[in-house]
Amino acid sequence: MKNLGLILGLLILTITSGCAVKPYDYTAFHAAKPRSILVIPPMSDSTDVNSTYTFLSTISKPLAEKGYYVFPVAVVDTLLKENGLPTPAEMNSVPLDKIHSVTGADAVLYVHINQWGQKFQVISSVAVVDSTVRLVDTRTGTLLWEAKVFAQQSSSDGGGGLVGALVGAIADQIVGALVDKTYGLSSQANLVAVNDKSRGMLPGPYHEAK
Repeated sequence: MKNLGLILGLLILTITSGCAVKPYDYTAFHAAKPRSILVIPPMSDSTDVNSTYTFLSTISKPLAEKGYYVFPVAVVDTLLKENGLPTPAEMNSVPLDKIHSVTGADAVLYVHINQWGQKFQVISSVAVVDSTVRLVDTRTGTLLWEAKVFAQQSSSDGGGGLVGALVGAIADQIVGALVDKTYGLSSQANLVAVNDKSRGMLPGPYHEAK
């Protein structure tokens, strides 16, 4: 029941560049018509050492399901490291024309992680994933799409008032070290951001509905 309560209490908010209901300007996206996306390992402001690669493991599926060819993230990471770029900061500095000439990717997805991980408070604990994503055309450098992606899950989301919050917080602090909630949160947040009706990513050439 506790797990069910937490699932029902899962709070996922995707906020895209200010007003959530304002339609996105897809003029550049329509003009570029990208078919393939290369995801650069994210930059991260978080002290959680797993943030970069946990995010990276959750982004390919929603992009592929949206209809794009996504370069295998592990292969891209290895390729960059073997070419003298061991850190995300160095990987994010590669010129777009170089990426396009070597890989042929139409667009690059840049990711900046703002917050990541579980925070323990007095009567509650909160798991948070918060990042900004930007899709850029490798041929022109034009910004095609961007979104702020945010999701969190609180131990008090299961209900039960103060007692429920205390029980949830204690349980989370005991289990928190063993169970990483950020993978599930990141998967859900990326899915919501890519498929947002007003400001999500446009369907790609391999989308099933096309």
